[in-house]
Amino acid sequence: MTSTSPSVPHDPRASAFARLFDSVHEGIYVGCLAVRQDDADATIVVNRPLRSLFGYAASVPDSEIYPLASTNFVDAAERACLIERLTTSGSVTGYRARLRRPACPDLAAEITATVTAIDERFVTVDALIRDATASSNLVERQRELQQQETAHAERLAALGYALSSVAHELNNPLASIIGWAEQIAEAPLSDSSRRGAPLLLREAQRAARIVRNLLTLSRKRPSTRTLADINQLVRETLALRAQEQRRLHISVTAALTPVLPAVFVDAHQIQQVLLNLFINAEQAMSAAHGRGVLLVRTSADERRRRVLVEITDDGPGVSSLVKDRIFDPFFTTKAAGEGTGLGLTVAHAIVRDHGGEVQISSRPAAGATFTVELPVADAAARN
Repeated sequence: MTSTSPSVPHDPRASAFARLFDSVHEGIYVGCLAVRQDDADATIVVNRPLRSLFGYAASVPDSEIYPLASTNFVDAAERACLIERLTTSGSVTGYRARLRRPACPDLAAEITATVTAIDERFVTVDALIRDATASSNLVERQRELQQQETAHAERLAALGYALSSVAHELNNPLASIIGWAEQIAEAPLSDSSRRGAPLLLREAQRAARIVRNLLTLSRKRPSTRTLADINQLVRETLALRAQEQRRLHISVTAALTPVLPAVFVDAHQIQQVLLNLFINAEQAMSAAHGRGVLLVRTSADERRRRVLVEITDDGPGVSSLVKDRIFDPFFTTKAAGEGTGLGLTVAHAIVRDHGGEVQISSRPAAGATFTVELPVADAAARN
């Protein structure tokens, strides 16, 4: 009678672990990393995602795959630092390094590893290696944006200083011109002088307004902020334009939410913003149709703790090219002499200084909506 050896039962846990090992999205490396330069790494096992990450075919034995070999590090110092941290701390988390790959571009890798054994020649580790190229590019892009913002802020500061200096230099001669123009306009004049004096006065006053806008744009003016009802500011500003709106055949609909949270603002400055937006809308509608409908709505965004004022016109709308530049200093679509290109820039600067935003939505031939967002007054302002 021939005896037979008992069969070894299959352990389902081994298959489960094998499936789990290969299903993990990150590359898994288990092996020995050489501490000394004259020794070579020894790989115990890698998973399929690691093969894919480094471009190895399935036919290549695990023992011939060395993702963390010293020759694979673009910067040798990164490998030395990795070994030092593993030997001193016993682990690394999210360690960044750039690794070479066979027949593939270099990899921005993120390594998380734990030491399982260590001696004078080798550090044995269980390691996760993942592709961090996307996040690395994002960090680099954020760094570039920060540098651009810093440079932009420096240019604006320099521009602000220059504008402020020019505006101050112009203030005194303009005051003299306006003063003399007022006296000339009131004096007995010839017919030609009588026609020219009012023009001189209007142009001098327009130049003075430009100077004031430059000063507003170039530096923060002292402001007096108090708790305010945005609905009241809208009503008061609309009242200032009522006569002109009737002359331009513009009808106004004010859809104001009855009860809104208070805002902590300089009421004069916010009225300046609203006035500028109303006038822009009126001019756009009048130029396009000779009449128009202006809709002014207020509302509250409780989740974001913002109070909103939406100003919608039925004018010609704004192209995407103009929208991208509409808040830029000196940019204007108006004819020469009809606008300075500073009104919306100043309005934008005032609202941003209050912690808010001004946004525009529009399509050509479909009108435009400017939305002013202001933060709700906090408890400190209320007290």
